[in-house]
Amino acid sequence: MNCKRPTKDEYYINIALTVSERSTCLKRHYGCVIVKDDIIIATGYNGSPRGQANCCDIGSCQRAMAERYSGYEKCESVHAEQNALIAASRDRLLDSTVYLACAGSKVNEMSAFERDLTWHEDCSPVPCPLCMRMLINAGVKRIVNRMGDIYVRA
Repeated sequence: MNCKRPTKDEYYINIALTVSERSTCLKRHYGCVIVKDDIIIATGYNGSPRGQANCCDIGSCQRAMAERYSGYEKCESVHAEQNALIAASRDRLLDSTVYLACAGSKVNEMSAFERDLTWHEDCSPVPCPLCMRMLINAGVKRIVNRMGDIYVRA
């Protein structure tokens, strides 16, 4: 019998997309899964620091109208990659693979702060420049999104 199974990359990207559902951001939901030796060692999603008000709860976002990959100085959220890195030990991060997924909102004629937004998967998220430097410095070997490899250490 022949069964269709997702590849390992598809499997972990799907998990990252599920992790993104915990995001508290009104603009985009990012999920990150860090894997080493086929074992998930950490996950993270973007959202307010612990104990701080969540954008989704207060109904406003400092970056709501910012262009993609800009205006980070206005954002108070911790990125998915940063949250995953915080949860993992350095020895486990060495030579690991990071899977990054994102769901973005489609805002038609309604306000960017409406709770009933239509979400769609963004298949090509990339880490912001700061997260990319942090991942590389942590010893990550590979970064993957739905489209494939974003980064592979030589």
